Amino acid sequence: MTTIVVTGATGSVGGQVLAQLAGTGVTVRAVGRDALTLGDAAARHQAQPVVADLTDPASLRAALDGADAAFLVFPSVAGDDAAPGTIAALTAAVPRIVYLSAHGVPDSPDLADGAILASHALLEQLIRKSATEWTFLRAGGFATNTLGWAGQIRAGDELRWFGPRITRSLVHEADLAAVGVRALLDEGHDHAAYHLTGPAQLTQTAQLDTIAAVLGRPLRFVDLGPDGAATTLFGAMPPEMARQLVRGQLAMADQPEPVTTEVERLTGRPARPYAEWVRDHLADFR
Repeated sequence: MTTIVVTGATGSVGGQVLAQLAGTGVTVRAVGRDALTLGDAAARHQAQPVVADLTDPASLRAALDGADAAFLVFPSVAGDDAAPGTIAALTAAVPRIVYLSAHGVPDSPDLADGAILASHALLEQLIRKSATEWTFLRAGGFATNTLGWAGQIRAGDELRWFGPRITRSLVHEADLAAVGVRALLDEGHDHAAYHLTGPAQLTQTAQLDTIAAVLGRPLRFVDLGPDGAATTLFGAMPPEMARQLVRGQLAMADQPEPVTTEVERLTGRPARPYAEWVRDHLADFR
């Protein structure tokens, strides 16, 4: 019987991969660091829980033993020092790797504009060098990132953020998982890098308007500006990293994130619109 390892099993995309593999007839090992949360997720989707840490390659032995494929969600930036050892252990044990990456990853980490893209470039480079089969899911903007607005929206009718004209094609985690499941189970995805997006470009103002329409109450966007965003929203980061993040986001006001049809081509169904994602996460905003 085919055995598939799913890392990040308690996260948004990994959790969807667990859900979509349930009932397919494969053995699924759900990997995570928190035993209680992991146990609950695994039980819901008939998976075997394996407590392990992706920054500790030795802890992965039980999860990887005899596995045929792995869905990899790696702790970007924070886990980079451990990446060479982790990828070596993973690719030595598992022939097929499906890695959740990001759109815009360059060929080399040294060419990356931003720490997160450099982290993904590092992982892609390591996987290319040692994996027997690999597939990269280069995701556009995650719809789940707008959960960062949920606390403000629950508390009132103003969203204090930045970049109302930032335009993204936000992708539902269920669509990322659907492509990932196809790459895990089917042939024909080896050495492929898929740019996966939602079905439409939306400014951040339009995103907020969508949330307002689903909630049935008005919401207002208050622009903090670049400096206010870097200090108020991302003050826990090193200052230059925060400024770099804000600059990168603001660039998408004049150069909107593109839309692709890869989700529909690879799964046979159109990518889910942002309004559907909001309805799926309505409880987070109430």
